[in-house]
Amino acid sequence: MEIFSRIVGTGRALPGNPVTNAELATRLAQSGVDTSDDWIRERTGISQRYIAADGVHTSDLAFEASGHALQSAGVSAKDIDLIILATSTPDMIFPSTACLLQKKLGASGGAAFDVQAVCSGFAYAMATADLFIKAGKAKTALVVGAEVFSGILDWSDRATCVLFGDGAGAVVLKADSTPGILGHRLHARGEFESILRTPGTVSHGKAVGHPFLTMDGQSVFKLAVQVLDSVAREVLADVGHQVSDIDWLIPHQANVRILSATAKRLGIEESKVVVTVDQHANTSAASVPLALDVAVRDGRIRSGQRLMLQGVGGGFTWGAVYLQF
Repeated sequence: MEIFSRIVGTGRALPGNPVTNAELATRLAQSGVDTSDDWIRERTGISQRYIAADGVHTSDLAFEASGHALQSAGVSAKDIDLIILATSTPDMIFPSTACLLQKKLGASGGAAFDVQAVCSGFAYAMATADLFIKAGKAKTALVVGAEVFSGILDWSDRATCVLFGDGAGAVVLKADSTPGILGHRLHARGEFESILRTPGTVSHGKAVGHPFLTMDGQSVFKLAVQVLDSVAREVLADVGHQVSDIDWLIPHQANVRILSATAKRLGIEESKVVVTVDQHANTSAASVPLALDVAVRDGRIRSGQRLMLQGVGGGFTWGAVYLQF
């Protein structure tokens, strides 16, 4: 009997209260950074974001999101035999944030590891978990995207600091005889690593290099729209489906212009695109599972519908997961 992996539960976590553009502009003005609600909305579509308080770590947000996902799945933490956590902002150098999450959940025993593919991380993690389940190496997987990106932002750089937020999203995947995940494709082009990166590191107890995120916005935009279109078509071709078979497109939530351009290029009505970047900003690896959970819980996504999840980010990485919910 062929084994498939299916999503049986979703969850999300957002720290504290939303910070509106106006509130952020006031904070930044105290540091001499000039921005406004209109400036941010016009360029990004973002109206607010969530920023973790000091002492709130990636594993904390991952734990909260995972709890909601387990509850919605009706699954105990002790049933989890695989945890894959996508993040670019781990709690510490090691152990992995996945292991810290495993400890908090009381889910010891199965494999637990992090995936680092920046904003493509959730797609990479989902594809990896799917392969574990299809190979019979796991029966119940917890897949999480979680970030505290506020800790790696240069708050004097208007071009980047207004774009990002903190949060986490999680899904529970279970082995099933009914198809769930139908296909996926992952890619990377390391020669473009310089257009989006945080090039700092730690050596001999000191930060070495530049410890904050840097981005070539125009290059990222151009590549993102191109690869989000191509990878969706690749996955559809793999499984013999058409663009018209997609009920919901859930791309990485980076910028409304990228979302609109991707939908237009694919020929998908914008009403079929799940958009949460206006409420959450860019939460990197957390953005897709956050958007997924929002659309599941508000009733837009229903059983039997087909979803295209997409990620694109630093590396330069990209990927897509096509599934039947």
